[in-house]
Amino acid sequence: MSAAPLQDLIDLAKEPSSEKRRELLRQLTDQFFGAASPNPSETELYGAVLAQLTVEMEQAVRQELSARFAVAPNAPRSLARTLAMDVEEVAAPVLRACSTLEESDLLDVVRAKGQGHLRAVSERPTVTEAVSDVIVERGDDDTVGVLVRNDGAQLSRVAHEAVVDRAQTNPDLQAALVDRAALPADLLNEMYFVVEARLRQKILERNAAMPAERLEAALAASRRRLRAADGSLPADFDTASAYVRELRAAGGLTPEILVRFLRSGGRTEFLIALAELSDIDFHTARQIVDSAQLDALAVVCKSADMDRALFLTYAVVLLNKEGDAMAKAQSYARMYAELSHEAARRTLRFWKMRRDHGDARAA
Repeated sequence: MSAAPLQDLIDLAKEPSSEKRRELLRQLTDQFFGAASPNPSETELYGAVLAQLTVEMEQAVRQELSARFAVAPNAPRSLARTLAMDVEEVAAPVLRACSTLEESDLLDVVRAKGQGHLRAVSERPTVTEAVSDVIVERGDDDTVGVLVRNDGAQLSRVAHEAVVDRAQTNPDLQAALVDRAALPADLLNEMYFVVEARLRQKILERNAAMPAERLEAALAASRRRLRAADGSLPADFDTASAYVRELRAAGGLTPEILVRFLRSGGRTEFLIALAELSDIDFHTARQIVDSAQLDALAVVCKSADMDRALFLTYAVVLLNKEGDAMAKAQSYARMYAELSHEAARRTLRFWKMRRDHGDARAA
């Protein structure tokens, strides 16, 4: 492509007529896409002139230009930057797809623009950690959900932790995180107690399929991540704890004794004994029981090799206040039978971290 025709078109850019400038924009665009392979200097020259002309055009023209250059592998970067900073309707195509935008360009956008721009960037085939960090910091839950669902988006450990914290009260974010293959396994397991049953099952399945080396790495990360547990304890904790210790010393702390605690109203004794037998902390045991999370109780009992009949007894007594606990016994039995010992054992290892953390703090 010779430089003369291009220079002639550039000279036309000085024309004051908006009609002529619109025609110039069309000719420059057609000439750019018709060229076999413009060299870098020509590409930049095209970009500078097109960017100058574009800002003077109505939105419909800018939107058409954005859609066309978004998929051009050699789109002038200067033009792409101009379009990326335009209103959302103009910017979105280049933000989603333009390959000549660099990380610094995208950082300028996500630091300055609104949620529509952030969502468009979140849909790019690849999003770097630096860009994702800003989106997680500035984006609303809908925007962050788009980012998390994008397998091409790279999130740092800090960003993943921030999204997990935000997801505690947002079911849509919970689903997006559980489905995210790149979510660190310890953070995945941290979500077990806040997600619905369907998502808990996915967590168990992913734990069962996790390679041993990844499991160990996740457990190490969990130790670093673990926050202090709720320090509040029931009024009868000390008395109940002393009684359970006496039972253990006398060899009387068995799974069967837990049924007696439940039936006699010894809730605190039951929780302490359950924690002792399964090697989890009191707060985790209380969280499972207080929220009637029978699938979590199944994980605890299966990992400790407790008999299915004992698990069913715990379940029926704990839920007896609902009136239809016996009627649900069959579904509890099926749930317990379908849960693999390996999935339960691996999942419980994450929960045991809470006890290890408490022991370390007490030391």
